[in-house]
Amino acid sequence: MISNWRKFPKVNDEGVGVNRRRGGLRSWNGMLPGAPYEARWIRWEPRRTLAPEILERMVDTAFPRRGVVETQPLGDGLRNANFKLRLDGHPEPVVLRVYEHDASLCRKELDLLGLAGGLVPVPEVIHAEPYGLEDLPPFTLTRYIEGISLRDLKRSGDTGATAEAAYSAGETLAAIGRATFDRPGWLGPGPAVTAPLLEGKDPTPRFVDLCLGSINLERRMPADLRHRASGLVWRWAAQLARLDEEARLVHGDFNGRNLLVRCLAGRWSVVAVLDWEFAVSGSPLGDLGNFLRYERALGPLAEPHFSAGYRHAGGALPRDWRRLARVLDVAAICESLTHDQLPDTAIAELVELVRAIVENRDPPVK
Repeated sequence: MISNWRKFPKVNDEGVGVNRRRGGLRSWNGMLPGAPYEARWIRWEPRRTLAPEILERMVDTAFPRRGVVETQPLGDGLRNANFKLRLDGHPEPVVLRVYEHDASLCRKELDLLGLAGGLVPVPEVIHAEPYGLEDLPPFTLTRYIEGISLRDLKRSGDTGATAEAAYSAGETLAAIGRATFDRPGWLGPGPAVTAPLLEGKDPTPRFVDLCLGSINLERRMPADLRHRASGLVWRWAAQLARLDEEARLVHGDFNGRNLLVRCLAGRWSVVAVLDWEFAVSGSPLGDLGNFLRYERALGPLAEPHFSAGYRHAGGALPRDWRRLARVLDVAAICESLTHDQLPDTAIAELVELVRAIVENRDPPVK
């Protein structure tokens, strides 16, 4: 039996995480306070091995009597375990994705793949068990897509290829935003909006302040920087408020790690968008901020190609969008700094990212 599943700490009657040391609201793993309870599952490290008998049982659901002849962990998953499998007598590899948390997130991702698949390239699902199978957690089997992550392409040093892929990523993000919902908020199975991202006025500045007041963040970030970060998001409150009513499909983790690219017909293009479980209904500017988090004005790689592709495909950008996207990204970075388990190197990097945004300068070199 697969073990080591981990739940979030105790929640109150509204399904909101409680920091028992302080009694305040907590956010967990990218989830704002008020996120659906089913979104509150996590393993800090996705597994890299799977017992052969478990593996065979999962594969047998779609490929009876085809043994697994090769298993390769796919290392980019942060919450779920992903394996590239070669099967006896099957010509193409497949990907096994094991969900290490609540079943509804598997169902949500499957429904999002169905929605987004009409707009952008996504993995083709061969078989899914969104509610698990007897003693097994939820899992999917999808066709393997040849390509490399955009992150790895950027690291290769091929600036021409990176520019082409970034342009394609911009086009892809604009296409994602063509899917709309009746209101902004958290997405559940359907996909359908289940609850607001955060109740009340000025949700982004208030959320940042909640994060800045957490025990973990307080001990990791100097007091003067916490004060400046809060001041920054409140100075931009009016501009951020204009984003609050947008109800477009937002991937929620749109970055080079989750974009597979390949050279097609002599041009580098996005061939798959992965990991949809964090998707919400909101403003695409959150995805723009995530994608450009490490982009440097003094050594650009993705820009201006990414935003040009986004505009070319119909994406609209507000005035001073780049600065606004960075301010919005403060919320995501501060949320990460509330997590209980973070390596010291990650803490230092995240703090410096906030400092760079507050000081309106280039981010640290990654």
